[in-house]
Amino acid sequence: MGSTDTVMLIHGLWMTPRSWEHWVKFYEARGCTVLTPAYPGLEVEVEALNVDSSPIAALTVEAVVNHYASIIEKLPVKPVLMGHSFGGAVVQMLLDRGLGSAGVAIDAAAVKGVLKVPLVQLRALWPVFKSPGNKTRAVPLTPAQFNFAFTNTMNAEDSRKVWERYVVPGPGRIVFDGASQNFASNPPTKVDFAKADRAPLLFLAGELDHTVPASVNRSNFKKYKSGVVAFHEFKGRDHFTCGAPGWEEVASFALDWARAPKAGEV
Repeated sequence: MGSTDTVMLIHGLWMTPRSWEHWVKFYEARGCTVLTPAYPGLEVEVEALNVDSSPIAALTVEAVVNHYASIIEKLPVKPVLMGHSFGGAVVQMLLDRGLGSAGVAIDAAAVKGVLKVPLVQLRALWPVFKSPGNKTRAVPLTPAQFNFAFTNTMNAEDSRKVWERYVVPGPGRIVFDGASQNFASNPPTKVDFAKADRAPLLFLAGELDHTVPASVNRSNFKKYKSGVVAFHEFKGRDHFTCGAPGWEEVASFALDWARAPKAGEV
């Protein structure tokens, strides 16, 4: 049984459930029950994770996806799944398992089979890739690195305020595994693009996103060969689209589509 009145928000890397704080109130005001579970081991505040980031360093793709699957399987209804960045890839993997009444992948990291890697994306992720040793580390972003990767439509002062409130180190292992997924035969990011009974799926992209450029989301969208799958690109929006000014438009579009899905470019 599915529901569009229960929404699960899945955060991305370098973030925690706190990044959804405005969306929770916004959706609750529209009659939704909103769930914002953290990745396993990250059920503490931003400040604590910035002091001890060892739980972040230990994360794997499998652990994160299995964690969310176990939560969803205990719910009385299948929720709408909305994920940002790596959370958008998690949404795709959960829908592939038959979980969720609908999915919205926002600035979504690519799953296996998506080959497009723009240079600007490599630059945004360079703080991780610059050292092979980062694969086993939790990798922080400086305010300037965060400004380039997430908040490039903001000035440095406003971006730093976002960095101070929301940002934690990112799991190097997940980033490296994402980069190598197309060389692996059966990575956890593999989904069935032709699955007949997949719940509706929407990709939301940002025109000015550096970390997951819109072209990557469009390529991911085009891989799907069955079901109700849609794509929409927001002009002038960056990777911090869920919190940058004008986030209400993104949140409204996502929920309205989930309540009345339609395929194609919308």
